[in-house]
Amino acid sequence: MSDSDDIVVRLMRLDSCAVSDALDKLGLPPAVTGLPPRSVARRIAGKVHTVKLVAKEAAPRATGAPRHLGTAAIEASRPGEIIVVEQRTGIDAGSWGGILSLGAKVKGVAGVIADGPLRDVDEARELDFPVYSRSVTARTARNRVAEAATDVRVEIGDTSVEPGDYALADSTGVCFLPAARALEIVAEAETIARREAAMGKALLRGQRITEVMGAAYETMLERSK
Repeated sequence: MSDSDDIVVRLMRLDSCAVSDALDKLGLPPAVTGLPPRSVARRIAGKVHTVKLVAKEAAPRATGAPRHLGTAAIEASRPGEIIVVEQRTGIDAGSWGGILSLGAKVKGVAGVIADGPLRDVDEARELDFPVYSRSVTARTARNRVAEAATDVRVEIGDTSVEPGDYALADSTGVCFLPAARALEIVAEAETIARREAAMGKALLRGQRITEVMGAAYETMLERSK
């Protein structure tokens, strides 16, 4: 198993709260909120490809045959990877839609995270394809927004995301892990998860919650000096 595969397997055993806490402890941007699952409430984790969308008039002049937004990212994706889309133009227009969901599912993409509106929610649900998005809309992207670039830095919430970074998304939040620090973040999140599991066992044994969630709990995310 490669290091990349190992990171994804370990992420899938964690939730966004543990990973967000680890990011906090390491001084990195914590989970992005406001991107709930719109189709399937299933945890996804994987390396990311990115798509940056802009208002149509701000898009670079296209050369060659027309290409719909998101298609290059699907073609570039390997099974188990995640597509992350920035559509922060303020324009009410889809950043992802039904045919794209079908194409991504056929390619083996694990899911999509879109900081923007999602179209064709029912289609994604019928496909059992996870999409997390900022909002939903029935309005087409055509003549409204266009793709500026694929696999470039994008902004999702307050977090910058690079192609090749890692993402974890569940019903609570979405976390992005810089590739260079992913192993460190995962290890820290696993430590946090183990400590919280031990606290749960202590409660079930009858220990008082004020003791379980005492000073040690309040300081567990403090950064090392």
